[in-house]
Amino acid sequence: MEKNPIAFSLPRYDYYKSSGREFLGDIPNDWSVLRLKYAAKINPTLLISKDQMNSNASFLPMEAVSVSGRVNYEIQRPVTELRQGFTSFKKNDVILAKITPCFENGKGALLDNMPTEIGFGSTEFHVIRAQYGFDPKFLYYLTKTNLFKQLGEQLMTGSAGQKRVQTSFVSNYYFPRPAYQTQILISEYLRKKVEQIDEAIFIKEQQINLLKERGQIILQNAVTQGLDPNVPMKNSGVNWIGSIPEHWEVRRSKFLFTQRKEKAWKDDVQLSATQAYGVIPQEQYEQLTGKSVVKIQFHLDKRKHVEKDDFVISMRSFQGGLERAWSRGCIRSSYVILKAAEKIEPAFYGYLLKLPAYIKALQQTASFIRDGQDLNFDNFSQVDLFIPPINEQIEIAHYIGKFTESANEAVVLLEQQIEKLREYKTSLIDSTVTGKIKITPEMVEG
Repeated sequence: MEKNPIAFSLPRYDYYKSSGREFLGDIPNDWSVLRLKYAAKINPTLLISKDQMNSNASFLPMEAVSVSGRVNYEIQRPVTELRQGFTSFKKNDVILAKITPCFENGKGALLDNMPTEIGFGSTEFHVIRAQYGFDPKFLYYLTKTNLFKQLGEQLMTGSAGQKRVQTSFVSNYYFPRPAYQTQILISEYLRKKVEQIDEAIFIKEQQINLLKERGQIILQNAVTQGLDPNVPMKNSGVNWIGSIPEHWEVRRSKFLFTQRKEKAWKDDVQLSATQAYGVIPQEQYEQLTGKSVVKIQFHLDKRKHVEKDDFVISMRSFQGGLERAWSRGCIRSSYVILKAAEKIEPAFYGYLLKLPAYIKALQQTASFIRDGQDLNFDNFSQVDLFIPPINEQIEIAHYIGKFTESANEAVVLLEQQIEKLREYKTSLIDSTVTGKIKITPEMVEG
């Protein structure tokens, strides 16, 4: 088994013995090995009293349970509506997602804070009800170990996308069993430590959100107001634009961009229009995403030619704005290709044509109200655009690019820190629940 560094940085038990199970390795001398079905009832029948039948119960769809064990108990419905067709459980039960990818991600929870005595939820949950002598929270942490998830994943059955962990795996899973008081110590220690780690993760996630929000504000202000805070402003006369610097121009968009209607050239590479990466070669898209793209083999001459720094109105532009082309090539004939009618800074208009206010104005030109419908040049022409002097376009684009690069680096660093915290949490749970480290009362109280 892979050595766990946490096991060597915290106290260990004095004596270990073979567990008799290769995948478990050695366990503390006074621990035993037990199948989970002897520690808990797996997917037990719920007996509902008359009083409960006339009351409400908590209802938990899969999305109400997080991978960190948090549960949203907002939904309550009459028991009479839920007693058939759903998984049933009681307060202090452990629930565990059985379908991919929820199981692999660790979706599950201890229902110790459920506001009702009984509850119902998705049929894709397994239920583990601790029996006498076993701590429910200890069993919950057992289901969060890498070993439990890895073995369960190996034994999943079903077709791709619909694979499930069977009841037999949960029932017959062998685990190291400490004495009841040791289970309580382990559970309490992990509760405190996991709360601390989750709080640290939450703070870093908030920092990421703030960075992204700040980036949107800086982008919006720079694109629509320029970089000089003291510049005189004027009313643009266009609702979606609002006020702009006095020396900027407002123009009908069809006079700033015209349609490119050329058919594909013989040597054109096939392009994909994406919201995340712009208009890029299909091979590059496959490399970036790991997804395969169906390449057109026939009638390539029907496709449209695209030049680098053109803009493309795709079927997703209704939702995410226009896409800048980063490469020359060809694209599907139903898309609209825009080329600048005069010298512009493509990076500046790359930001402008994806502003939320611009997208909303574009949406208002269409009679349909859902994504997936094709916008056309007429829709584009109805939304006026503003034009800063070319030198300001370049300066603004450079400013946004530098800030975005710096913010992205900070986000990557925070994401790496979050990943390390998650790895530490998993490693700590693994080491503690399997007896690789010894939890003492002093560690719980400290």
